[in-house]
Amino acid sequence: MSARLVLPRLYVILDSALLTFPAQDCARELADAGVRLMQYRNKAASALELLKSCRELAALLTPRGVSFLVNDRPDVALLAAAIGVHVGQEDLGMEQARALVGKDKWVGVSTHNLEQFRAAAATSADYIAVGPVFATSSKANPDPVIGTEFIRQVRGLTDKPIVAIGGITLENAAAVIGAGADSVAVIRDILRARDPGRRARQYLELLDTTNHAAAV
Repeated sequence: MSARLVLPRLYVILDSALLTFPAQDCARELADAGVRLMQYRNKAASALELLKSCRELAALLTPRGVSFLVNDRPDVALLAAAIGVHVGQEDLGMEQARALVGKDKWVGVSTHNLEQFRAAAATSADYIAVGPVFATSSKANPDPVIGTEFIRQVRGLTDKPIVAIGGITLENAAAVIGAGADSVAVIRDILRARDPGRRARQYLELLDTTNHAAAV
């Protein structure tokens, strides 16, 4: 993509390991609540199962104006007609993923330290995720916590959107945006809420009034 991507402030990751009801039902509820950016993560699914789920989610979410991404798998993202893919440090390289999905799809990449961030900033990545910002239990072996100060440190290194991930809650989300992140990726605090749709609306209301560091 040639123009700078503008991301919604709230980025919900539908992690199959944390979903308490079907992904499609959760995605529909979140879309109805106003969430406009979602990613599907399923580390345990076979390629065929993942493709089926992603096709169903893309068919559900795209007509609702939701940007839908696939975790890890650029091939599945392309076949499922998702808007893009998100890759980590142990997945296909950033430019390899780009070669698969093409220039018109979004490609995001996870980073966990300054070296990785600088490398990502020099690629064609449309956005760069940083984390874990806070302690997280969404991954079995998480990288070291980076804190909000890391976001302040890297904000001046790129004009690409920065997505903060890891331990984001309603209580700390505003501080993360205030530190310079363009978007917060939330998993457990929404998926495991008693009412995920209501929780998502609380985030949207909060983030709608939160100022970005660059604008202060």
